[in-house]
Amino acid sequence: MRPIVEFAGVTRIYGSRVALDDVHLELLPGELTFLVGPSGAGKTTLLKLINRELRPTSGRLWVAGLAAHTLKASRVAELRRRVGVVFQDYKLLPRLTALENVAFGLQAGDLRVSDEEARDRSQDALDAVGLGDRGDAFPHQLSGGQQQRVAVARAVVAQPPLLIADEPTGNLDQETAWEMMDLFEDIAAWGTSVLVATHNVAIVTRLQRRVLTLVHGRLVRDQPAGRTGRMAWLASS
Repeated sequence: MRPIVEFAGVTRIYGSRVALDDVHLELLPGELTFLVGPSGAGKTTLLKLINRELRPTSGRLWVAGLAAHTLKASRVAELRRRVGVVFQDYKLLPRLTALENVAFGLQAGDLRVSDEEARDRSQDALDAVGLGDRGDAFPHQLSGGQQQRVAVARAVVAQPPLLIADEPTGNLDQETAWEMMDLFEDIAAWGTSVLVATHNVAIVTRLQRRVLTLVHGRLVRDQPAGRTGRMAWLASS
């Protein structure tokens, strides 16, 4: 099975600060993986490298079959069509309905999608995240958990092979956070590779999925699914 993401000796430096230091890792299709570590460890930098918001200072990085480390600016949009992104603060457009937010994300990534196709696919995506009956609602009419589900629908509507999420449960209560993780597990079961950066100890400990631990920009631990211990997580925080 070919990796969806492959880091080969990736380093990213900001001025004199090393944000990521010689990172090697692979992510496979259908894998739900947690990315953990203390604040400033390099988690957000790693996600931005995957989405080609940044380029490596050195090393090689492949994302969904594309060499992100040498990718021309004219092909960045092609890479981003293969990566769904979920943010902590939802980033929904307040003047658009839930359905329109999802459709806008789809058409912004692919101008060839017609309005009718965008509506149909966006409705399917909302159905998949349990909000099929809230397509006409505006963001302010939805709870935080519902807004995050809309954000997930927007991220997966183009059926990308990879979904990355940066602290997606950070603004949610614990019960809603568990619902969100159930949704990510479902998405992984569809065959999508899901990478979640999180500080949520309870979720990481209970789900027993693969865990990547960053400390000072270095990947210090790669724990396979089923071997995640609470003490190991706490020791690296």
